[in-house]
Amino acid sequence: MTYQAYAEPADYAKWGGGSIPEDQLEKALRTASRHVDSLTHNRIVGRGFSSLTEFQKEIVKEAVCLQADFEHENADEIDTILSSYSINGVSAQFGESWNVFIGAGVAMKRDTYELLKQTGLCCRLLRAEP
Repeated sequence: MTYQAYAEPADYAKWGGGSIPEDQLEKALRTASRHVDSLTHNRIVGRGFSSLTEFQKEIVKEAVCLQADFEHENADEIDTILSSYSINGVSAQFGESWNVFIGAGVAMKRDTYELLKQTGLCCRLLRAEP
């Protein structure tokens, strides 16, 4: 069985920013979906997307589209192995900040993570199985 992204190009047209070229969109949505799985402790995989409430499905689709945009627009920074550097008095730092959340090895805009948390699937205290 092939892994299916939680959002489709039509969802991206609704919630995405349009920065991802069409020929890269399916891969970007699939990668963002995998990252959402990491942040939700694979609860969507365990339950199945179809068993989520309509509210949860809509939030997950929106979060996947927003995450795909974030990852596409910040690919160079996300893929770097450096956490910080300084050249001639100018410095840059990569990592968690006031507007970026990092969890389970995934960088996500904090407001997107807060949106995803509304599904109730991100809590570490919940059991993975319903």
